[in-house]
Amino acid sequence: MGQSDAVTIIQEALLTVIQVAAPVLAAGLFTGILVSIIQAATQVNEQSLGFIAKIVTIFLAIILFGPWMLNKLMDFTLTLYDYMSMAVR
Repeated sequence: MGQSDAVTIIQEALLTVIQVAAPVLAAGLFTGILVSIIQAATQVNEQSLGFIAKIVTIFLAIILFGPWMLNKLMDFTLTLYDYMSMAVR
């Protein structure tokens, strides 16, 4: 296994982390923006309102995207095992 193989593995790892984290982070981001707009329009400055909304949204995003996220991580793990088996030869 050379330097180019190591760089490829690191690139795939970073891409996998971004892909797996993106749905949950995006859900939290959009919920936070939406709650902020509503709070600004109604002048309600209750911090727990935004916190609870984000927690529920993130929980739902994990339930919705969980199987896909698990498949992505399993595919990366299998790819990593393939790289290891090639390095042994």
